[in-house]
Amino acid sequence: MNLSKVLGFSEDAKLLIIHADDAGLSHSENRATFQSLQNGIVNSYSIMVPCPWFYEAALFAKNNPNYDNGIHLTLTCEWKNYKFGPVLPISEVPSLVDENGYFYKNRDGVRNNAQAEDVQKELTAQIEKGLQFGLNPTHLDSHMYSVGAKPEFFQIYKELGKKYGLPVQLNKQLMEMAGLNVNENIEEKDLLVDKVHIGRFEYFEKGELQKYYGKVFDELVEGLNIILIHPAYDDPEMQGITINHPNFGSEWRQIDLDTFTSEHIKSKLEKSGAKLITWKEIQAVMPNF
Repeated sequence: MNLSKVLGFSEDAKLLIIHADDAGLSHSENRATFQSLQNGIVNSYSIMVPCPWFYEAALFAKNNPNYDNGIHLTLTCEWKNYKFGPVLPISEVPSLVDENGYFYKNRDGVRNNAQAEDVQKELTAQIEKGLQFGLNPTHLDSHMYSVGAKPEFFQIYKELGKKYGLPVQLNKQLMEMAGLNVNENIEEKDLLVDKVHIGRFEYFEKGELQKYYGKVFDELVEGLNIILIHPAYDDPEMQGITINHPNFGSEWRQIDLDTFTSEHIKSKLEKSGAKLITWKEIQAVMPNF
């Protein structure tokens, strides 16, 4: 079934969600995310429940229900000197943590160590913590797409969407990036994001990240597009968190914030003819799929 048609658009419409990942990661990330929603063109974000600044992000979500907010399911912590771990006691999910009790740095660590039972328990606990706080999430997505570390983890991700009645971010590009076989892990009834647009390190290295974002609006495809960004301020807090990690580091994240609150990018959106939609709208038509 065609999502565009179900939502009342023409079958060849270019649907678009502009999404900010990693709310809750830090105060800097939260401030920039709120700014990109209130003064920019971002219309969706997701919250990392295990992170120290979850409370601030969740409070914003409760007080601003007009913005889409998802649960950014988290199984990894990529930073050198800034660490966090499960919301559950380590004794309940021992396979998810390293020798110091923190999440593994990357998908390989998850793939090589995590047990499906622990993944299911922890991801459920993250959603439940958000719900207990009073959040009304519009969707589920995944930090570093770590749910794609193994097919059984990806199935848990999809099942959690069904359990809680939430759309989950499913996309072939992200699955391939995580090392999943698309044909073996997607069913005909799954609702897919047709294209994810996300900056690459090569653009950042060349100083062309903003240029890339400008071109994105000329490269939208028919169907559902998502632009994924990670806004934050290039301040001492984020510099400390992202030390020795320029890929999606503090400088990169400042560019994301500056770009998606600029008049230039607002103009690019208007000229693109894209139809801005929300996860909430997708959630409302899910029974049709």
